Amino acid sequence: MIGKNILVFTKMHGAGNDYIYINAIAQPVADPENLAVRLSDRHFGIGGDGIVLIKPSRTADFFMDMYNADGSRGKMCGNAIRCVAKYVHDRRLTDKTTLEIETLSGIKTLELHLDDNRQVATVTVNMGAPIFTPDQILVRFAGEKMIEAPVEVDGQTYKLTSVSMGNPHTVIFITDVKDLDLARIGPSFEHLPIFPDRVNTEFCEVIDRQTLRMRVWERGSGETLACGTGACATLAAAVVTGRADRKARLELTGGTLDIEWDETSNDLFMTGPAEFVFDGTVNL
Repeated sequence: MIGKNILVFTKMHGAGNDYIYINAIAQPVADPENLAVRLSDRHFGIGGDGIVLIKPSRTADFFMDMYNADGSRGKMCGNAIRCVAKYVHDRRLTDKTTLEIETLSGIKTLELHLDDNRQVATVTVNMGAPIFTPDQILVRFAGEKMIEAPVEVDGQTYKLTSVSMGNPHTVIFITDVKDLDLARIGPSFEHLPIFPDRVNTEFCEVIDRQTLRMRVWERGSGETLACGTGACATLAAAVVTGRADRKARLELTGGTLDIEWDETSNDLFMTGPAEFVFDGTVNL
């Protein structure tokens, strides 16, 4: 029997983007902001990019409520939502292979792809249409779209292409992401004054028109091994700047994601893995 001060959790990751998942249907969580800070610490906590609470929804199958490692609330995470789908299916909270999951960025539709053991191996998520309108991204920019706009950061000029996937992103194309000192420059981009709600920043190296290599600095979490919304934003930015086709593989530090920007619907579809790591308990 689990005591009232014992929290049950599951560690999962999507392409290395790891979160701590809690079934908040069975075990409601108080003060998730502070809990996220405590549990996400990789030295004194469980370790992760944040926590994800799986909750009931009145309008969808489930609600994903996520908090970054610094305690700030996130609207959407493409890697986390795939893991939510795996959790609810493999733990038999649902037998559906097509799910609707509510987020603070709206309801997302997911197609679950099962392995031979009827466990979720990969998930395709309809991530919705990319948004280039500055006031909807929450970027202070006078033009209709912020496409390769020159912005000075720490004394160097970068060309920023900004897009929202339900959360704000800005994409910079460079020749080599491997040697980028992201720990040094990432915070400067996150806290640029032109982004009043901070911003997720993707640095992209174009390998060819169907292959992009990316590193990401996420607001509230720092560099992460993968970012699903960031991968979608990066493909959209690569397409509108003429660098990539509408379907490409994104190589991230933690794995690969396949992204397709459908020309008819204007929606971006992301397919990627969802991996179970371990279950555990923590004394609150």
